[in-house]
Amino acid sequence: MSEELEAREIAAEQGYVDEVYVQLEASTRSAQALAAEGRNRGKLEHEGGLVERDAMVFQAAKRIAQLDAAHEGLVFGRLDLDPAIDPLPRYIGRIGVRNADRDVLLIDWRAPAAGVFYQATAATPSGVVRRRVLRSLHRTVIGVEDELLDQEIETDLPIVGEGALMAQLSRARDRSMHSIVATIQAEQDQAIRAPGKGVVSISGGPGTGKTVVALHRAAFLLYSDRRRYEGGGVLVVGPSGVFMRYIERVLPSLGETAVALRSLGEVVGGIRATRHDEPAVADVKGATKMAELLRRTARQHAPGAPTSFRISWRDETIVLDPGLLGRLRRQLMSQGRRNRQLPRVARTLLDAMWRQVTGERGRERGREAFDDDMLSHAGFVEFASAWWPPLDAPTVFGWLRDPEFLARVGEGVVSREDQVVLLKSWDGSAGPTIEDVPLLDELRYALGDVPQRTDDERDLDETGLLEGGVDLQELTTISEREYAPGGLAWSAPTHRIEDDGYAHVLIDEAQDLTPMQWRMVGRRGRAASWTIVGDPAQSSWPDAPEATAARAEALEGKELHEFHLSTNYRNSAEIYAFAAAYARRVGLDADLPDAVRRTGEEPQVVGPVDDLEAAVRESVTTISGRVEGTVGIVVPVARRSEVNAWLASWPEHADDAAGARAAVDSSVTPSGEDRIVVLTGLDTKGLEFDGIVVVSPQEIEDESATGRATLYVVLTRATQLLTTVS
Repeated sequence: MSEELEAREIAAEQGYVDEVYVQLEASTRSAQALAAEGRNRGKLEHEGGLVERDAMVFQAAKRIAQLDAAHEGLVFGRLDLDPAIDPLPRYIGRIGVRNADRDVLLIDWRAPAAGVFYQATAATPSGVVRRRVLRSLHRTVIGVEDELLDQEIETDLPIVGEGALMAQLSRARDRSMHSIVATIQAEQDQAIRAPGKGVVSISGGPGTGKTVVALHRAAFLLYSDRRRYEGGGVLVVGPSGVFMRYIERVLPSLGETAVALRSLGEVVGGIRATRHDEPAVADVKGATKMAELLRRTARQHAPGAPTSFRISWRDETIVLDPGLLGRLRRQLMSQGRRNRQLPRVARTLLDAMWRQVTGERGRERGREAFDDDMLSHAGFVEFASAWWPPLDAPTVFGWLRDPEFLARVGEGVVSREDQVVLLKSWDGSAGPTIEDVPLLDELRYALGDVPQRTDDERDLDETGLLEGGVDLQELTTISEREYAPGGLAWSAPTHRIEDDGYAHVLIDEAQDLTPMQWRMVGRRGRAASWTIVGDPAQSSWPDAPEATAARAEALEGKELHEFHLSTNYRNSAEIYAFAAAYARRVGLDADLPDAVRRTGEEPQVVGPVDDLEAAVRESVTTISGRVEGTVGIVVPVARRSEVNAWLASWPEHADDAAGARAAVDSSVTPSGEDRIVVLTGLDTKGLEFDGIVVVSPQEIEDESATGRATLYVVLTRATQLLTTVS
């Protein structure tokens, strides 16, 4: 192939790309004008003007965001079809673009007309003569890669390049995942365009593109049924904050911004956890038995709340003793969640008290007068508010820090040994761990939302204690003053339970979800369609049957569509052969995909060594000098602070690891700008690096019951170079 031919083809494609960008800018100006018109309508002195303004500004802002996000690599594909089908080329891009005459300049990659771009093969060309991928830097076309699919049709189309997929696989990694929209393979495309209902399960070994395929599927669903998925919301859940930052640019680059990205520590609104418990603690907190423990906890009498009440009325003494209050509490709890019973509390107490009024003088006054007198009595109002206060999940969770309370509610559910483990993990004010978040969510649902009353209802009942709703101001003040647990500065969820439902839920690294995490995520997808991504061999949860049962409960009644990806695009064949050999050696039942790319670089095994820091430093220096992209130093949990301190002290890596000095504390996650980062094995889930240095692999294997699976994951994170140091 001559350079002259390639230059000529690039210039021709650049001309078309320029035309598309001109139209894109015109579309942006139109959207901006629509937004301005909407704001002007808001100046009208009537409610209709405000409604029109909000609708126009909202729609215009969405379109502007979509157009802005799609600028990078906007045009990436071209199809030349059999002239009998279509004599004109079809261009494929991140979004659809039409010219002023409404003619199609660019076909959205998710449109049915673009499907053949991914599905056509040399064996089944489907009318495609040539498939071309355009490689661009910003707006400039820098290369083209062609495939001649139908060799039986006579054509003078030039064929340029050596394959778009291999060019993509060979590029350097940075700290973000990129879309594969230009290089989606046929088996990946089938999963992306799968039916929108039920559950789509995407499985496959390391490096098969499960995550990025699932994200492209989310973009496809939003395109195919925007009203449903944008209206109901799409929730994407991943294993860690590091992972979520890694994938956060994929959907915007595909023109989609209306998606909620949450790590497992951020699924519950108002709570953000970034710290993992030690494996032994995580195993206790993740087990299904915790659901029963928390159900019991939510039904307990609030510590410190009054246990009796006495008042005189019309020469009679009315007593609510502990036995009677216990029966009333059980009566209220039998009617539903605790907080939902707040409007019934006063009526239930008043009914029980009125039954004790037997004297003629009291009965003559009547029930209405009795209720009025009680509701205007400060002592009764304070008692009722304190006996049944509105409760939030962090407050009730704090009760479990009391050993006697935990022993009482945990009897027959959680062993004494497990209680000791839990109490130790909750001793302090560090805030919740990632494993605590599902427990807080469990309590949140067991307690229920506090019903809120309207202004009219509040005006009719100034006490806030009668049915129809609850005036939160007085009750919440009393609750916080009396029952806030010392030392647990955790905020309560900021949104209500009814706001938790989504139209689609996407779970990545699903094999790692604990049963309690499945319960938490399952609540968000009761009426949703699902995409579930995972590889059982990479699981960090030790009780697979328990997790499987929890998953089945979360997905109950939904039709399952299964897709399996069989080709490893991430690792070089040399690196994956090393990882696969380890999996076989330690007895992992691993899905071993075929790696398609060779580099000639075998993994390096260093050690045993006397000076671990010096050996790691030399390995990191060697790898970082040979690759252009990111380098990961993967360590046992116990060594993370130590190795972060090493990295911060190495002057030759000061620029590459600017965040290392701030990350000496193991609770700090790496900056998105760092080229070299220190991570634990669990932190690497879903990530990839040009080079990996694994520190003390035997310690990683030994640190948990699933350490072998974790180390296998670590060995599959590198795309080019891998070194282990023992």
